[in-house]
Amino acid sequence: MIAAALFFTLCFATLAALIWSGFHLFGDSAEASSPLDDRLDELTAAGGTAQVVSRSTRRRYTASGGVLNVLTYLISLVPGGDEWLRENEKELGAAGVRNRDSAALYSVGHASFLVICLGGMLYLQWENEIPKKIAGLAAAFIIGWLVPRQIVYRLAARYKRSLEEALPDTVDLLGIVLGTGLALDQAMLRVSDEMQHIYPALSAEFYTVVMQVKAGQERTRAFNQLVRRTGIEDIKSLAAMIVQSERFGTSLSQALKVYADALRTRRRLRAEAAIGRAGIKMLIPIVLFILPPLFIVTLVPGLLSAFRDLRGGIGAR
Repeated sequence: MIAAALFFTLCFATLAALIWSGFHLFGDSAEASSPLDDRLDELTAAGGTAQVVSRSTRRRYTASGGVLNVLTYLISLVPGGDEWLRENEKELGAAGVRNRDSAALYSVGHASFLVICLGGMLYLQWENEIPKKIAGLAAAFIIGWLVPRQIVYRLAARYKRSLEEALPDTVDLLGIVLGTGLALDQAMLRVSDEMQHIYPALSAEFYTVVMQVKAGQERTRAFNQLVRRTGIEDIKSLAAMIVQSERFGTSLSQALKVYADALRTRRRLRAEAAIGRAGIKMLIPIVLFILPPLFIVTLVPGLLSAFRDLRGGIGAR
């Protein structure tokens, strides 16, 4: 009885903390945050040394400013908590979620889900033997730890796929805009404005690069950060092309048109490869779920008729 009361109390406290953190995230913190401060924090955190990153992390997670900050501060006090929070920031950044409080909210939700899984399994295994309790807690820990990470991994894969699909058309439009005589920053900003409703993910990435350059960062470092954020080889080649064109003073418009054609060819080849793998992927569902019912529908009536005819013995009429 005491274990049940503790379990439900813990669940209620966790849900209340999550609801209060959500109100705090979308309420006061959203109004108090400044886009300029967010951008400067991002530029400072990506300065290149571990000391700068560590200072930025310590400054961000403090025990003041609401329940969400208090919970993240408590997580950061745990050994390895700072590294886990920075890893969550990196994973969410790869998924396109770069709000300053998103990593904190995800970390609190992840830890709460892990605690709920462990508490629920402990409640279910309360009367079992110790080996069964240990096995159940191990399974609950694996589920509570891996499920949120798999969700973020799927979001990151979908975000990367959307960037790859948007890259050929965006690069082609960038080459056309550069051909009109605009500078690179102005061309990227114009392409970002034109593509924000069609390809919002890549448009936001281009806009981030332009804002970093306007904030005083070198264009080479801004594009290198773009490559690290996305992790796409095509964007890495595009960044190298733009940096080399700026360094040697060569024409970029024609090179982007040729590169856009190459990207379309790669996209078509990936589609053909996916079509070729579709037959192999469909083999297991066909063998498991389609062929057995087909055999039942086609063979069972004949077998039943044969057994009925043979019931009186061979040659019976």
